[in-house]
Amino acid sequence: MKRILLVGRNGQVGHELQRTLAPLGEIIAVDRQALDLDRADDIRSQLRTLRPEIIVNAAAYTAVDQAEAEPERAMAINAVAPGVMAEEAKQLGALLVHYSTDYVFDGAKSGPYTEDDRPNPQNAYGRSKLAGEQAIQATGCRHLIFRTSWVYGRHGKNFLRTIQRLAALKAELTVVDDQIGAPTWSRMIAEATALAVRGDPRNDQHSGLYHLSSAGQTSWHGFAGAILAAQGWSGKLQPIPTKDYPLPAPRPANSVLNNHKLAAELGLALPDWREALALCLADE
Repeated sequence: MKRILLVGRNGQVGHELQRTLAPLGEIIAVDRQALDLDRADDIRSQLRTLRPEIIVNAAAYTAVDQAEAEPERAMAINAVAPGVMAEEAKQLGALLVHYSTDYVFDGAKSGPYTEDDRPNPQNAYGRSKLAGEQAIQATGCRHLIFRTSWVYGRHGKNFLRTIQRLAALKAELTVVDDQIGAPTWSRMIAEATALAVRGDPRNDQHSGLYHLSSAGQTSWHGFAGAILAAQGWSGKLQPIPTKDYPLPAPRPANSVLNNHKLAAELGLALPDWREALALCLADE
């Protein structure tokens, strides 16, 4: 049985990973109280004691706007901590799985971003996540870095739950319509992860950076419309431009990721975002 350390068990993806990884081995799932990602020495001590064969880091500083005021803390959790995990994984001969974001790109490209496109993050959160990718890659450990986008689910704080909550309170909603991406269900990310690591963690056949998001694309307005239509909401949904909804952290106008490498090398492909949304909403 593999020993798998899951870091960030209470997050959107971490919550789902506890179930999808369970058939693969012994799961040691920790939260921020058990493993403080602000303290590099704690990370090293835990990993050297537990000696996992697979480390799945689903923890992150995800407060995108707050990161503009706390760039050092975002960098500590999103870049320094993964780098330490990678160093220890290298010493243990373990596989490190880590999640990154579409926000490493500036959104200026007209089509979907590939893994070969040059990152150019426009906010502190994106810069910290890119630094995390680079720190992992620099160690030479076996790793799977999955960049994903617009993550939602039935657990945690996310766009789906926010729209559902607001729809219960209001007869009219306004949502940005000039940012495009692929809404990605957290369970699909967790299921794809389990499939990607199901083999022997000592086999370095596959190691690298992969885009992992739903097929298709939409705007935040289109995503909200699909959510509201599914629940029979009778209110009015108004589109607005990004400039009418200013936030501290700028967002990329185009967050669509090209997932061809994931399919070609790992044999994995997520369904269209609408299909995944229907499955999520049908899940009890």
